[in-house]
Amino acid sequence: QADLVESGGGSVQAGESLRLTCIASIASGFNFPGLGWYRQAPGSECELVATNSGNPYYHPSVKGRFTISHDDAKRTVALQMNMLKPDDTAVYYCAPGYHPQAKDAHRIQCGLWGQGTQVTVSS
Repeated sequence: QADLVESGGGSVQAGESLRLTCIASIASGFNFPGLGWYRQAPGSECELVATNSGNPYYHPSVKGRFTISHDDAKRTVALQMNMLKPDDTAVYYCAPGYHPQAKDAHRIQCGLWGQGTQVTVSS
């Protein structure tokens, strides 16, 4: 069993919403506020989308549209994505939320802990 299991992706039209959920296995021992969401589009590097680890951070391209939250009792971290755009198309992954400046750490997070969930936004 993967340490983190993502779900909630799908194919939507621009302007619609999706809610992604990440469930952490008990054995993983993850600290939920320390988790974040990453994404990787074809041909692009893995990038940090949002995290509540330390100071809340949102990638500039999603600020005001995406909201990250966590429920410790349910062992989940969610990403509410509103007003989706075609540029949001990517595989989304849940992983430890490294500092926004730690790009080298970001690059290896996609696929390291779970399978990810595909988000496809058409115009």
